[in-house]
Amino acid sequence: MRLTQLLALAAVILGVTAAPQVIPSGLTLQRRADPDALIPLRFSLAQSNLDKLETFVLDVADPRSPNYGKHWSPAQVRETFRPSQGAIDTVNGWLTDHAGIHADKIKLSPNGDILHLDVTIAEAESLLQAEYNVYSDEDGNVRVGCHDGYILPEHVSKHVDLVWPTVHFGGPRSFSRRSTSIISSSRFGRESGAPRLPIDNIAAFAESGCDESVTLDCLRALYNFDFTPVSGDMNTVGVAEFGASVYKPSDLDLFFNSFRSDQVGHTPTLISVEGGDPTESGDVDEATLDIELMMGLLGSGQNLSLYQIGKTVAVTPDPMDELLAALDGSYCSLSPVGSEGITDCGNKPRTNVISISYHLHPDINDPAISPVVQRQCTEIGKLALTGITFIASSGDGGVAYSQFEECLQPDGSLVAFGNGSFVSQLPASCPYITAVGATSVVPGASTDQAEESTTIFPSGGGFSNNFPRPAWQNYAVQNYLDNFAPSYASSVFNRSGRAYPDVSANGWPIVIAQNGGFIQSGGTSASAPIFASLIAAVNDARLATGKSPVGFINPALYSGAFADAFNDVKVGSNPACGTQGFPAAPGWDPVSGLGTPNFEKLKNAFLALP
Repeated sequence: MRLTQLLALAAVILGVTAAPQVIPSGLTLQRRADPDALIPLRFSLAQSNLDKLETFVLDVADPRSPNYGKHWSPAQVRETFRPSQGAIDTVNGWLTDHAGIHADKIKLSPNGDILHLDVTIAEAESLLQAEYNVYSDEDGNVRVGCHDGYILPEHVSKHVDLVWPTVHFGGPRSFSRRSTSIISSSRFGRESGAPRLPIDNIAAFAESGCDESVTLDCLRALYNFDFTPVSGDMNTVGVAEFGASVYKPSDLDLFFNSFRSDQVGHTPTLISVEGGDPTESGDVDEATLDIELMMGLLGSGQNLSLYQIGKTVAVTPDPMDELLAALDGSYCSLSPVGSEGITDCGNKPRTNVISISYHLHPDINDPAISPVVQRQCTEIGKLALTGITFIASSGDGGVAYSQFEECLQPDGSLVAFGNGSFVSQLPASCPYITAVGATSVVPGASTDQAEESTTIFPSGGGFSNNFPRPAWQNYAVQNYLDNFAPSYASSVFNRSGRAYPDVSANGWPIVIAQNGGFIQSGGTSASAPIFASLIAAVNDARLATGKSPVGFINPALYSGAFADAFNDVKVGSNPACGTQGFPAAPGWDPVSGLGTPNFEKLKNAFLALP
């Protein structure tokens, strides 16, 4: 019998199996792993009270709740969701009593949510009844995993969310007995569906209409945004940059000299995560776009923090884990092999708003992906409970995944620029994140007129395959499905999934300075930091009156109290996967969400809440 058949049979007799998976796209099976090589094996324990997380979050985020705005302390969150002692003891006991692992080799993470042990491949295979292999990517970097699945006893599996690395492949590794090094790689990427067009005469462009070039003044006019900070140093806002996304101070000054003179000489405050360094060489597109827009809109009276996430060094699938670990200590383990492991564990300052302009995973039902993204979304929800607003770009691929417009095939694979079922993207489709789509000024129109969804690239939107539709968006989404949604087959998209984007903001053609010159740029990667800047300004107004930051904003945005806070976008669509995608429509739609913001009305609606 094949190993997969044996595993399935053993699962019936002994416990629960992690089902065999296809080898992830971009990886090639190279060989069986060296049985004497060491790997850091981690058991992510099932947390307590996760079934109550949504209830807890809504208690502080629903405008109708008497506890609106009464956010939890980090300590309260840790204690509420900490895995039970029974779960820890059960997994520990199995490892020591039945698997023969010496107790000294097992370490519990600071948050009490991960058991970590350094074992040989042979020990891991015996422990998990698995077959470990080495896989390589196109760049020659290698990973270790067991795509044919693994087994946990039933009494253990109910206390374990994930085992790393197994079918959930870790970071690519240079693999040997003596030393281990990790090289940054994953499916994550910045949104880059919009072109980058050079500008020869910035003075002429700055004087053109906002349908031809979008400057800071255009954004202020579009969204009724006139902001002067009044809360002093109480307010905080951050932007996250992953991998080798960096910026040049000279580009910031070039931009500010033309459009925001009070910011000349200023740079964001660095919060380095896992050694992230924005002065290293790298790609200046995303970080430059985010920072210039946020610092330009907010001005010198509001500091911007930069979460610079270094090249991932942990056995994790993407840098989102490093960011979450730095904020709340999740994903952290002790005494890993060599220099591996997450070192920034709950030791970085938290800002009230965090803007993210990257896609991290396709939102598909895949046992190798779903547990990862569900765990990440849970951690985002727990941080939202403490009062953090997470804002993310909805993507530049329309109803497909990423700017490469990857669509789902019947065999579970993704095909770029082809036909297939729609694929949402993460983190945008996590319900605890506010997802932002992209719009443009209609050609020949003024800033007083409603925008349209972008046409130069399809703005991302759709329905999650991993997260059900939350109650707070039922009415708005069902109205769209009943009255405006195309009659696609049921297999094309998940009508009961969390729908996104939630809102939208301009994404083309935005003027920025980059590499010593000016360009037209954009994408939903611009829309997210624009909207994040407005929410930061809302927080400033609330803090000045003695109120809390807004925290998780989605239940409020979809409520009747905010019905007038958005400019409805009724024109456009987001084609991909051989279809026209979804059309924009009156009210919420999966292209522009609730629409673009009117800052004064948005601010006043939030100021009216406790």
